[in-house]
Amino acid sequence: MFSEFFASVWWMLILIGVMIIIHELGHYWAARFFDVKVDAFSFGFGPRLFGFKVGETDFRFSAILLGGYVKMAGEQPGDEADPRGFLMKPRWQRLIIAFAGPFMNILLAVAILTGLFMVRYQRPPMNPNPSIGYLAADGAAAKAGVRIGDKIVAVDGKENPTWRDVELREFEDTNKSLQVTVLRDGQRLNIEIPLPENEKTHIGEAGWDQERQIQIAALTPGAPAEKAGLKEGDLFRAINGQPIVSGYALVDALQAAAGKPSEIRFVREGKESTVTVTPEWKKVDPQVPERWVIGIQQEEAMEVTKLGFGDALTESVKENIQGAGIIYKFLRGVVERRMSPKSLEGPVGIARIAKRAARQGPMPFFLLMAMVSLNLAIFNLLPIPILDGGVILMLLVEMIRRQDLSLRVKEAVFKVGFAFLMMVVAFVLYNDISKTRADMKQEAPPARVQTPAPAKP
Repeated sequence: MFSEFFASVWWMLILIGVMIIIHELGHYWAARFFDVKVDAFSFGFGPRLFGFKVGETDFRFSAILLGGYVKMAGEQPGDEADPRGFLMKPRWQRLIIAFAGPFMNILLAVAILTGLFMVRYQRPPMNPNPSIGYLAADGAAAKAGVRIGDKIVAVDGKENPTWRDVELREFEDTNKSLQVTVLRDGQRLNIEIPLPENEKTHIGEAGWDQERQIQIAALTPGAPAEKAGLKEGDLFRAINGQPIVSGYALVDALQAAAGKPSEIRFVREGKESTVTVTPEWKKVDPQVPERWVIGIQQEEAMEVTKLGFGDALTESVKENIQGAGIIYKFLRGVVERRMSPKSLEGPVGIARIAKRAARQGPMPFFLLMAMVSLNLAIFNLLPIPILDGGVILMLLVEMIRRQDLSLRVKEAVFKVGFAFLMMVVAFVLYNDISKTRADMKQEAPPARVQTPAPAKP
């Protein structure tokens, strides 16, 4: 248990440490470019533990490693004695210095994805008008009248959507209704799917999946699948005669077999074969109850290639723009009180995710790093006093007014911003602890239950 805890902390510190150093380097380089005196560059807050001095700057490690800062001379209101101080510089220079931190995080996110796409670029087939291959029995889509085999030809007015379009609209329509048009037996049918917030994920879920090819991404050593001779990259065709066209359908088929030997038909290197696998009752994920498993990690069959630098950069920018849009829509949903802030992850949640990504390999960990870097940039650009976005907002107001805000106003704004930020920190920590306690208290279903409730793979 302690080893798991320290592993989580270690990977979180690596993940957050890179984000902090890159972010603060942005502020540092911009400040030095405009000849602002930098007194300290600190990784962490609180008392100085150790460090070294380069020129006039003290590069230090401090006691509380969750954060960092660049301390510039003349940075606080009323402290304008140093001619190289921050507040003595023109407003446009100060604005660039404030923006440089988030900009470096955006640049890091773009750079990471560009590098990954040049090594391995994979994505599921982006076919328009996806067909429904799975429906949860108690899901919103099934209750609204969607059927297996229905082809989605429009979602919220967008014609010929891909499945990614459907998923994005499903996310955006949390606590609203998703308007879909399906093609069934040659007829177009309009269906309204209510999307109430899921109690666990805190976002709307229709309870469906498109038809897709499922392959083995990884095998658990010594597990039933490996013993039966299955290998990474094998494509599933059927289990016990039931076609497998979704990862959820694969999980349901294993639960329905209730531990009995199951005949799996698969394709390897273009040749179809059959093996018999006996599932085992096991808990493989703290987020999911015990269930029948065969010891595989599954994924959708991907289109895999390598991109040249230009194409990789273009795709990276597209992915980050889309990611920023999703974050913005989530924040708007929180403000509109349609989405719950409980889905936010704090240090504990990030540590758990970082450890899981690190175990999966370098690529998942770097993908997580790119996502966290983009999130950090957007969070810091929010117009909240004490954050970079708040500094930028006040500078813009002063530039429009062509005069400084009064010291009294700045102090009041700073206090409000600090109080709000502490409330956010307290909330995410409480939220993290609540999730952790819920996972620890989660009990497995009784062993005598023959068909456990289906769960996500």
